[in-house]
Amino acid sequence: MAKKDIITEESLAFFEKYLNNAAPTGYEWEGQKLWMDYLKPYVDTFITDTYGTAVGVINPDAEYKVVIEGHSDEISWYVNYITDNGLLYVIRNGGSDHQIAPSKWVNIHTKKGIVKGVFGWPAIHTRKNEKEESPKLDNIFIDIGAKDKDEVEKMGVHVGCVITYPDTFHVLNDNKYVCRAIDNRAGGFMIAEVARLLHENKKKLPFGLYITNSVQEEIGLRGAEMITQTIKPNVAIVTDVCHDTTTPMIEKKTQGHTEMGAGPVISYAPAVQNKLRERIIETAEAKNIPFQRMAASRMTGTDTDAFAYSNGGVASALISLPLRYMHTTVETVHKDDVENVIRLIYETLLNIKEGETFSYFD
Repeated sequence: MAKKDIITEESLAFFEKYLNNAAPTGYEWEGQKLWMDYLKPYVDTFITDTYGTAVGVINPDAEYKVVIEGHSDEISWYVNYITDNGLLYVIRNGGSDHQIAPSKWVNIHTKKGIVKGVFGWPAIHTRKNEKEESPKLDNIFIDIGAKDKDEVEKMGVHVGCVITYPDTFHVLNDNKYVCRAIDNRAGGFMIAEVARLLHENKKKLPFGLYITNSVQEEIGLRGAEMITQTIKPNVAIVTDVCHDTTTPMIEKKTQGHTEMGAGPVISYAPAVQNKLRERIIETAEAKNIPFQRMAASRMTGTDTDAFAYSNGGVASALISLPLRYMHTTVETVHKDDVENVIRLIYETLLNIKEGETFSYFD
């Protein structure tokens, strides 16, 4: 399968629309609807659960079940406190970065619709240069142009409203994709493309394939934890993002060396089943798909951990997409890596046989 056959104009248009749609943790359903609409021609049926995880299923009657998975949620903020003079203080919903907040526009999601705001910050003229205060969770605040607390509440804003950034998709230098929430709507996009390619290439799988777009990863892998109990898979191949460690201020001795443009990243970790990982590596080598390796200490920190340790143990592996500037509004990935993750998952699925246990004792 040639690289040029993968990302089409139609699929890129979907990726842009999917990224631009806000889907903060706990509020993913509008993005899930977009994703399901795109996936619908390529699957037999869907499963959804109470909290919003969506699963497209191919061969739903098969006993042997393989999951390919990404997560759909993005980091965000909650309104936590409203001052008497109408300013908003926030808490995190996921791993939101306080240092990038000052001077950013925000969308506050209310029952009346979007209310615009800005993260204010004292002007440089008013700050003491010798004792600069850095942005912190307790000093960043949002201004929505209200004169007092009553006006804030009349605008429909209250404690608990969720807040996202409005930054949208751009292409940088022809082959870099830039947006907020590439972590990890890129995962949802890539597994959807795998389903599309299986359909277009008329590939018949000998097992049930569960294309799973989980919710609530950013606050502890919660969506994957729920849906794996529903699916009860035999195998799970998870895709998420990892750090490109080649930009300034990242210590490779602790973070390792992974870079965008050099291929998918295959993880080594206790949660990663070794035989399944080796099958992925063998597939990459046989199909000339470039790849990189990454080691995790105790856990991957991705939905891989939730699948691996569920249902008495599920053979699980992680294929990551190298990304720059994680949890900012300018997350950046390389088009070639996106295509090669898709290729690697697709080709690996064609190398899995019905009934395989991946047992170390067979």
